[in-house]
Amino acid sequence: MNCAEPENFLLPRPLTAGARFAVVAPAGPARVDTAKAEHWFRQRGLQCRLYPSVMQADGYLAGSDAQRAQDLHDAFADPDIDAILCMRGGYGSMRLLDTLDFELVARNPKPLIGYSDITALHTAFAHHARLLTFHGAMLNADLLGGKQAPTESSLLDLLTGRLAQGALIAHPSHHPLTCVRAGAASGRLLGGNLSMLGATLGTPAEIELQGAILFIEDVNEPLYRVDRLLTQLRLAGKLAGLKGVLVGDFAGITVAALTPLLRDIFDPLQIPVLAGWRSGHCDPNLCLPLGAQVRLDSTAQTLTLEQNLFRS
Repeated sequence: MNCAEPENFLLPRPLTAGARFAVVAPAGPARVDTAKAEHWFRQRGLQCRLYPSVMQADGYLAGSDAQRAQDLHDAFADPDIDAILCMRGGYGSMRLLDTLDFELVARNPKPLIGYSDITALHTAFAHHARLLTFHGAMLNADLLGGKQAPTESSLLDLLTGRLAQGALIAHPSHHPLTCVRAGAASGRLLGGNLSMLGATLGTPAEIELQGAILFIEDVNEPLYRVDRLLTQLRLAGKLAGLKGVLVGDFAGITVAALTPLLRDIFDPLQIPVLAGWRSGHCDPNLCLPLGAQVRLDSTAQTLTLEQNLFRS
């Protein structure tokens, strides 16, 4: 896959008033207040349909592998569903990767939204279906959890197409960013949870980063493990063709503590690196379009869309 060509990725349609979300649980289980969830969508002029996996639990999984995969297939295939929102992360998405019908997904391109363990689906859909997806707020912890602005608005602004080609993807000014290495570059924004990117190496869902802007985030990983994961990507040859790096939240590690490691890993590549972006296991949790062509300017501390995210 040539990550430098925007036309390579399938674009969904933008959401309009009354759009219906499928809520699925491809990974771990969660207790959901059905009435609260339906009220959240209704207040915003949207609709939702909760799929069976959302209401099930099988240990650390939200129901059986077969049920979780079926929910994804049903949501993509249903013409009445406009977007697919994951309930939560946890663990379990990887278990579905060899059972998913990627041709079905490619025939029915829709926004898939989630982060953390959902990274396995982002990378798989990018690799096999060439689908643009969204690293963003999930229903349980983020949208129903009362996360502060602009968590919700960043998601809805992207999904409705209010941000078009040439628009800045805004970052709240009261959360300062850190230019780890100055510069600017364009490429396809790809990545997600760093632990999941490492876990999928050697599988059919491993990430392809030639010509890309890499986004990474993680939670509850000490600095030495982050070092190990980045070194794993380097030794696997995944960093050689990078154009730039956008570093999201690493819950438990400050940007100041992370910066020397980032310089060790990425300075030899002579690419721009910008850290402190509020996406991931953080509050607020900003949405990012994975698969979209963007321009990262670490000197100006900006991220700009270089393509429209939706087909007309």
